[in-house]
Amino acid sequence: MSHRITSWERAQATLIKKFNKRGMDAYYCATKEEACQKILDLMPENSSIAWGGSESMVEAGVMDAIRNKNYQLIDRSLAKNFQETRELFSQAVMADYFLMSSNAFTIDGELVNIDGAGNRVACLAFGPAHVIVLASMNKMCANVEDAVRRVRTLATPPNAIRVNVNTPCAKTGVCADCNTPETICCQIEITRRSRIQGRIIVVLCGEELGF
Repeated sequence: MSHRITSWERAQATLIKKFNKRGMDAYYCATKEEACQKILDLMPENSSIAWGGSESMVEAGVMDAIRNKNYQLIDRSLAKNFQETRELFSQAVMADYFLMSSNAFTIDGELVNIDGAGNRVACLAFGPAHVIVLASMNKMCANVEDAVRRVRTLATPPNAIRVNVNTPCAKTGVCADCNTPETICCQIEITRRSRIQGRIIVVLCGEELGF
């Protein structure tokens, strides 16, 4: 076991307490397989589930598992045009569970996310009955400023490449603090508390996932 993973395992108990103080439930899973199973255990069968296009959820096997079980998946990836995307989003807002990752989180239990269209951060803030956030421990940051810096430096450039947008960071791999029409950094959302106790559930993972 690496020293880095050991440090994550020692930090997780404190992080869980910090999230709890902010009205969020939190769990730690050492592997992505454990994280996948934990997420499935949290959602009763026949629940309606929407998701925010999370690479972490895909890499952990959550989306494949959901498609093979008895859930009602509201799958935005099936939309053929913008109008269908809007219609699926209206369903996602009323879903039992919304699945996403977080671009970063602080050691004090705050979630930090930067979004383009805004559907992901919108559902985190309000709408779905429950939000499950899968976040690998390498996304832990000292404070909000450090978290925003992490997102712009490490998360946004590869994500821009993934969604094939025409931004400076997609071309150079480096954030240019752009204001281009295709920027995926339109909203910065800091979640410092869940107003409804336990609505937001954070699953921390000891394996690196996503960006």
